[in-house]
Amino acid sequence: MALSSIFRSSSPSQQATGSDGILSMPSARAILLSSVGCMLVLSLLMVASASIPFALSRGMTELHFFNNQLLYMCIGLVIASVSYRAVSLKRLYRTETQFMLLAITGLLLVATLFSTPINGSKRWLSLAGFNFQVAELAKLVMIVFVSDFVVRRSFEVRNGWDGFLRIALVVGLITVLLLAQPDFGSFVVIIGMVFAIFYIAGAPYKQFVALGAVAIGGAVLMVATVQYRLVRVMSFLDPFDDVQDTDYQLSRSLIAFGRGQFTGVGYGESVQKLSHLPEAHTDFLLAITGEELGFVGVTMILIFEALIIGSAMRISYNALKRRQMRMSYTAFGIAVVFIAQTIINAAMNMGAIPTKGLTMPFFSYGGSSMLISLVMVAVLLKIYKESPEIEKSQCRYY
Repeated sequence: MALSSIFRSSSPSQQATGSDGILSMPSARAILLSSVGCMLVLSLLMVASASIPFALSRGMTELHFFNNQLLYMCIGLVIASVSYRAVSLKRLYRTETQFMLLAITGLLLVATLFSTPINGSKRWLSLAGFNFQVAELAKLVMIVFVSDFVVRRSFEVRNGWDGFLRIALVVGLITVLLLAQPDFGSFVVIIGMVFAIFYIAGAPYKQFVALGAVAIGGAVLMVATVQYRLVRVMSFLDPFDDVQDTDYQLSRSLIAFGRGQFTGVGYGESVQKLSHLPEAHTDFLLAITGEELGFVGVTMILIFEALIIGSAMRISYNALKRRQMRMSYTAFGIAVVFIAQTIINAAMNMGAIPTKGLTMPFFSYGGSSMLISLVMVAVLLKIYKESPEIEKSQCRYY
């Protein structure tokens, strides 16, 4: 497999690391690579099927979006490979590196506010002919920053409010820039990731109760005061009361799942992708999968996502046992982001939550998401490889 050859260990002894014997469970590395590889193949297959009518209606070639997705994957694999081989985790956790990455991310987020709007939002920067969504980079940078912060400021995090107040300055700036785009979905994912890392780092429960109340109150306020968000929430409550307007996407998505039933209507036989479900190859690709491959196909996608998340958690736990706290929190943060985006995207497609523009990791069409997700996999593999090699006296730097 291509992914396996790119991230192959340099020696046989390293490749055996993490294996408990012939009859033991496959290593986290093996499960992670095989699951990601399967997801990439399924993504190409379903993007090809779901995007052909949309591409033809726009005067593009039939496989325009398939070719783009394949290109994004190739670029992502190259960048992930370079990151895996060239980036030192010890250097990544240095304070100066952290603030340099935060500064670059902040400047790029500010630059997006002056970019050309796409579908009413200013979320993309045009870089070398490609549209890049900076919010995806912000997720990875915030994972690394918060993972380092809760270790470096562990006493403040576990005792009183100093830790939360310090991190709130950085997180607040990033999230304000995200809301200005607006990108409410990425805001929710980043806030959830920060809370999750602070929770396992030992922050007092009373902080979560107080900040949870503030977060819920803020979310309700943002929904109630912005018309399009309020419309989405109200339409979600009854997805078939206005199928020609506010409920159009959600109702078509539910119809797609209903047509698919257990085994689906057959690959390429979807009706909803024929201009009924707008841009079905992006946020609602899972609905087309449900229609064409049925419950079996959707379950297979979610199982592969669960295996990827489980591998990340396993890598995090192994680093935790070695007292490599920064690496453990980083792997955990990546798992949380994958969990959040998978649950939100799947729930949105199935009508369990209001529609939200978040991709399914490694599956939905989108260059920025695919690139950063593959870089996150590279970080996980780097942690897996280096964790057993770090001397106990050096663990405090990781």
